[in-house]
Amino acid sequence: MSKSDLFDVKTRLSGQVIFVIAAFAGSLLLLSQIGTQTQWSDTARTIAAQPRFWPAVALVLMVAGFGAHWWLMRRRKPDRSDWIEAKRWVEPLEYYGWFILFVLAVPRLGFLPMSLVFACALTWRLGYRSRGALALAAIFAVAVTVTFKGFLGVNIPGGQIYELLPASVRTFFMVYL
Repeated sequence: MSKSDLFDVKTRLSGQVIFVIAAFAGSLLLLSQIGTQTQWSDTARTIAAQPRFWPAVALVLMVAGFGAHWWLMRRRKPDRSDWIEAKRWVEPLEYYGWFILFVLAVPRLGFLPMSLVFACALTWRLGYRSRGALALAAIFAVAVTVTFKGFLGVNIPGGQIYELLPASVRTFFMVYL
């Protein structure tokens, strides 16, 4: 970013209109659900002690704040730079998808195999494609598995695939891998 960009209003506001509209819509959606997601208690002594009160206050302030922000932007419509910036905000959601896939795969394929696959796949995805980087990722996956399942005794369910192993090694795999 150059020095002149710091003073350019267009550059500073890039993406802001989309964020404000999305935050306003999200806040409005949450506020519309307040009646079904919280309750009113007959035993509360004051209004401030009501389970619904403070979430409602927070959501009303969010709706009002984002609404005022949007209004003060003079209803500027999103342009190309806004969508480019919004795309940058959405990119981290890819890693949410990776995590959900990992969580769904572990009970079926086991913690160690999935840790190896995902550590190496994410290393590759991030652009580290040398043998050394992939080997380091695999060592990291093994170290995490040994630490969590072996030393800390974290109860992570064994993979369903371990049921196919002979009984003599099945228990070891289920407990430690």
